[in-house]
Amino acid sequence: MPSSSSLNLVSAAGATTGPDWWRQAAVYQIYPRSFSDSNGDGIGDLKGITAKVPYLQALGIDAVWLSPFYPSALADGGYDVDDYRNVDPKLGTLADFDEMTAALHAAGIKLIADIVPNHSSNRHEWFKEALAAPKGSAARARYIFRDGLGKDGEVPPSDWDSKFGGPAWERIIEADGTPGQWYMHIFAKEQPDFNWDNPEVREDFLTTLKFWSDRGVDGFRIDVAHALVKDLSEPLPSKAELPVEGTGADGLADGSHPFWDRDDVHGIYAEWRKLFNQYTPPRTAVAEAWVHASRRARYASPEGLGQAFNFDLLQADFDADAFRSIITKNLAEAEATGASSTWVFSNHDVVRHATRYGLPAGSGRHGQDWLRQGGSASAVDTELGLARARAASLLMFALPGSAYLYQGEELGLQEVGCIADSARQDPAFFRNPGVDIGRDGCRVPLPWTSEGTSFGFGDGGAHLPQPEWFAGYAVDAQENVEDSTLEFYREALLYRRHLQSAEQLKWVRADASVLHFSRPNGWQSVTNFGSGLVELPAGTVILSSGPLEGGKLPRNTTAWIV
Repeated sequence: MPSSSSLNLVSAAGATTGPDWWRQAAVYQIYPRSFSDSNGDGIGDLKGITAKVPYLQALGIDAVWLSPFYPSALADGGYDVDDYRNVDPKLGTLADFDEMTAALHAAGIKLIADIVPNHSSNRHEWFKEALAAPKGSAARARYIFRDGLGKDGEVPPSDWDSKFGGPAWERIIEADGTPGQWYMHIFAKEQPDFNWDNPEVREDFLTTLKFWSDRGVDGFRIDVAHALVKDLSEPLPSKAELPVEGTGADGLADGSHPFWDRDDVHGIYAEWRKLFNQYTPPRTAVAEAWVHASRRARYASPEGLGQAFNFDLLQADFDADAFRSIITKNLAEAEATGASSTWVFSNHDVVRHATRYGLPAGSGRHGQDWLRQGGSASAVDTELGLARARAASLLMFALPGSAYLYQGEELGLQEVGCIADSARQDPAFFRNPGVDIGRDGCRVPLPWTSEGTSFGFGDGGAHLPQPEWFAGYAVDAQENVEDSTLEFYREALLYRRHLQSAEQLKWVRADASVLHFSRPNGWQSVTNFGSGLVELPAGTVILSSGPLEGGKLPRNTTAWIV
């Protein structure tokens, strides 16, 4: 592949500056417990992240999105928060957080923190206070408590299911030892839902957002942003009466469901935007909102959070027609709302895309059927999967908008499909046996070295088992190795920063075999989804996701031309 020496590029990270830095940023998601372990306890930590800032800077990213780092019992991988204004002692201290933030900023890298506003953990001080308080108390009013049905209240207030399986209601034992009210949890029972009609809840989250913004956090990723406001008017409908939207696996809500994507949720984000705009530059935010495209715009509006994840490419097969339709739709939506698009292929909740693209047809959404069948590595065409992943990622990096990367994808890391049941940690696995295999396979700690304890993750092993084949994907096995996936990502991100300009795209060719588009400055991206070789346009090929053949673009390959 051609070298970046053909252009005079600036290699320092953080070239995306100014108040609109987020609009076309390359954002790298860190799952803290699986990134780097500094103290040998088997769990990644903040000091481990700080030590790897030079690696992040060399990668060429603009920002780090830090998944939850708060005190937590890990009933849901840290998304069950005990204290929103502190650091889990297993991960470090507030001083460690400040040190990490300073190191990132010194390297020109912004910091985006995960905020989990739909629910707390059941160990949160407020929830413990609610359990000790009587029915109808102010403490219980911060959550969603209801009397049960039946003669003695023994039947849940409704027959709704939680997203993790089982009922969406849990009965408590009152302070006097008798069975009492029920509380709502649309996720794990350890994650009681807040009552966002309560002014105290709203004010406390403003305090939390200010707390982290004052510590230097540049933006926030809002977990389950479409679930906060709920219509729980009596009588509660049965699950058979609920709209389909929002209850299925896709979670595509349209505002008609009692607890997904209610219009009133945007009043909350308007309050948050007023707070964000008090800072210079304004704090950014991106919504995780699994809603219909027609509903996504309000989350991404300048009066709201500013951006919303679109997971359309993540859910698509490696298919030119699907990619073209998704790209066209989302760019039009962004232009209409004044937001910028977001693009993502992998994160902490789904099978890594280098594996998804190598699975046989019929492997289920996000490869879940493959996982349920044991996740055998022999079922994955790793060569095909990696080739397609590199091609898709290079295409994505050429698109207008923000590119979100998940830790390890720059190594071409495959999903760990075979994990013994006894080693699994994800509550989705335990709550839905035989239905949901869980998300542990994409959360296995990263390999930094091809040898040594836990492949360089830490001196005390890793909290999830790493397979032997991780050695070939380690950072030290790829660093300074021509055409390795790591060096490919570094080169792509370096070019991307140099070439990004106006958020515009023009299709040159878009059919079932080829996607070819141009960006301002004469930058062109061509991806071959077909089976034959493709002639490339005139110009200089500065980078390709795989080797060319006689100057032509082979299948499953993307090239950039200037």
